[in-house]
Amino acid sequence: MLSESRSDSFVPLDFGNGFNFVNSKRNGELLVKGYKPPLAVRTGTSIVGIVFKDGVILGADTRATEGPIVSDKNCSKIHRLQDHIYCCGAGTAADTEQITLMTSAEMDLHELNTGRQVPVICACMLLRHTLFRYQGHISAALVMGGVDKYGAHINCIHPHGSIDKIPYAAMGSGTLAAMAVLENGWSPTIDLEQGKQLVREAISAGVFNDLGSGSNIDLCVITAAGATPLRTETIASERGERMGKYSFLPNTTLVKSVSVQDIEITEERSYRPSQSPSLLESASQSDSQPESSIAAQRPPPE
Repeated sequence: MLSESRSDSFVPLDFGNGFNFVNSKRNGELLVKGYKPPLAVRTGTSIVGIVFKDGVILGADTRATEGPIVSDKNCSKIHRLQDHIYCCGAGTAADTEQITLMTSAEMDLHELNTGRQVPVICACMLLRHTLFRYQGHISAALVMGGVDKYGAHINCIHPHGSIDKIPYAAMGSGTLAAMAVLENGWSPTIDLEQGKQLVREAISAGVFNDLGSGSNIDLCVITAAGATPLRTETIASERGERMGKYSFLPNTTLVKSVSVQDIEITEERSYRPSQSPSLLESASQSDSQPESSIAAQRPPPE
């Protein structure tokens, strides 16, 4: 612990451009005191990736949420790592964007130092090492796809750093619906058009079965010749058109129908709201007393 004499000369450390969690203890104390932090923008997401016979196809929806609020209807969730490697991100929007930018910069330096194309496994190891170092505090679930000299690859990278190398993958809040479509429709001999249609159906299943997914569908086709991002390739949930035309004057209300009903009065009761029930009861008792008793209660004249 720093003494008072040394606290004036204390210089905070420079953590560079990486992730920084020095405020975690402070945030915990604020939570104990009842402070409510702002909600993080999350991409409650449906992201998928498949391998077809000539390469890989990645797909994602475009809705970003902030709690129960849709904060962005056209958010880009497919991030470029290299010209032949792209990555779909689910989780906190800031985390997914930052970790892909950091990894892309490291891969650029790797390519300059080695003078060769970065293989997909190298990008996968860089991402998993970074995520494992922070023990899941980086909320980023990734589906990475690419094509290199070893072939086409799809890697599913979890927030704690574990990976799955599989021919088709789905992550995000719409995983269950999307994976059901992929398991039913994927085959090793699937071609480009069939693969694009399968990805559309998988993302659409996630959109219509998950409130955190919605809006449009983005695709990215990666082959040995390069990558072709398809921004807003399909509109999954189109907004309905209003059938009627409504125009009202200010401070007015439309009366669509009037119904008048006759009310039959069977009994009437009157109350005096200015007096309490106890006073009413005492007043009724005094009214019912005979005149003789009232005269007996009167004091004799002097």
